[in-house]
Order: sequence, then structure tokens, then C-alpha cells
Amino acid sequence: MATLVTIKSSPVEDAEALQKAFKGWGTDEKSVITILGHRNVYQRQQIRKSYQEIYQEDILKRLESELSGDFERAVYRWMLEPADRDAVLANVAIKDGSKSYHVIIEIVSVLSPEEVLAMRRAYHNRYKHSLEEDLAAHTTGHLRQLLVGLVTSFRYGGAEINPKLAKTEADILHESIKEKKGNHEEAIRILTTRSKTQLLATFNRYRDDHGISITKKLLDNASDDFHKALHTTIRCINDHKKYYEKILRGALKRVGTDEDGLTRVVVTRAEKDLKDIKELYYKRNSVHLEDAVAKEISGDYKKFILTLLGKQD
Repeated sequence: MATLVTIKSSPVEDAEALQKAFKGWGTDEKSVITILGHRNVYQRQQIRKSYQEIYQEDILKRLESELSGDFERAVYRWMLEPADRDAVLANVAIKDGSKSYHVIIEIVSVLSPEEVLAMRRAYHNRYKHSLEEDLAAHTTGHLRQLLVGLVTSFRYGGAEINPKLAKTEADILHESIKEKKGNHEEAIRILTTRSKTQLLATFNRYRDDHGISITKKLLDNASDDFHKALHTTIRCINDHKKYYEKILRGALKRVGTDEDGLTRVVVTRAEKDLKDIKELYYKRNSVHLEDAVAKEISGDYKKFILTLLGKQD
């Protein structure tokens, strides 16, 4: 369930109100938040189109010049179409190196096959080369095989499962994790080609046969980039809402807030399942996510993030 509280509006009137907010000495950030923080993805694209038609300028460029810091980054990403936003997030993660490969894994593990395809197309259009090309150029070995396999996969999206296959592949994954020198190619093949429904059956069979969840077992062994990537892949496929809750918890509890992590989860999930993630956060931390956010960040960035979380003034 979404947290975004939308308001019906005219895109032309919104474009004119935003232009007014940009005029004069200093930007009227409150108006920017009030308008854009209450418009769904379709409305935002209509505002962008209207702004371009009226003022012959891309509102994204105007926002970049008028706003700054974490606030600007959050608003800019919010204004992008989802596939284009995911492409930007993936590109930033590639440039950031191994510490951010989890971002690419979470994007392609949570999206549907069609959405992954749209994101790859958006990446190609924006950067003039393919996502898999960039990933392959920045990684090596098993990590490269896993990441390239995940972004190029077009999984079966149905509900059918094969219990016998789940048993066989649970054993293969167990050997790969236990030995560290196990058949990693087979583990990669399983995680990058099987449907999510089949993989859930495999993960359940792993827990039943080995008395421990596959993610906990992997966590004990996740000392290198490849095993960390395996762990993230399985967590995202297994229960992406729990995964996102952990990202938020880590972002808010570390010394110095991880604004990138906070922005990414709130902006990408506000129109999808952020309400469920908020509930998980409260169950896990006994604190409402809005209260934790309000305590850790400040200024217009704080007001904007709280607006997307559904908090009303």
C-alpha cells in the first residue's frame, strides 16, 4: 500500500505555480513541496510536459538549479519516471563501486520482468550504452556473472512451482554456501533464471532441510563481495519489504544518517508498498518511521520526505 496522499489538480496550474515559486529572491520551497509532494507519477509527468510547453524549459533542470543538497536529489528523483529513476540509481551505484552493488540487486530483484526491461531501456537511452555492459566493465568473476545475470534475466512470472526441483536446488545452494568453493555457477544460474515463486519454494525447502534460513546461513559466510551479493539477492527475492525496512533502519541508526538510502526507499516505494514497510519498521523498532525520520534529518529535505511518508501538516 502507498503512503502518498494525492490531490487532484490541473498540470497547467501546477506548472504556473511552480514557476511562481522559482521567481524572485530565493525559491519558495514550501510551494514546491506542497505541489510535488502530493502528485502521483502520472500527474508529475503532466506537470513536466506542461512546464516544457509553457516555458520551453525542462522543469528538472530548473529544480536542479533552484534546490540543493539532499532536498534537490530527492525532488529530482521523485520527478523522474520510475524506469528512468531506476536507471539513474543503477548508474550511480556502478560509479560508487562494490559498496553500492546492493542497489542494483534490489532494483532488479524487486521489479517485475517487464519493469526490469523498461529500466534497461531507460538506461540505454540515458547513457548511450547498456546496463550489462557497464556492470561487466566494473566487476569480475562470480560477482560479474551474478549481477549481469540478474539484470538480463526475464523470469517466468507465474505461480507454478516444481517441488522436486526446489529440493534439488536447495541442496545445490547449500553446497555453494557451505563450501565457499562449491559450484557457484549453479547457484548463479538458479538465482538468475528461476521464477520468484519457484525460488521461494526453494528457500522454504532449504529451511526445512537444513534447520536454518538461507539468509542467516549466508550472513555467517558473507565475507566477500560475491557472497554479500548472494545474500542481498536472496533477501530481496524472499521478502523485499523486510529488506527495505532493514535499509531504513540502517540509514537512520548509523552515525550520520544515510540520506541516499533513506531517499531511495521513500521515493521508490511511496506509490507502492511504503505503508507496509512503515508497519514493519514500527513492529521492529517500536518507533514510527515518521518520528525516526523527523529526529534524524532537517529542513526542506525533512519536510519533503515526511510528506511522501504521508504525514500531513
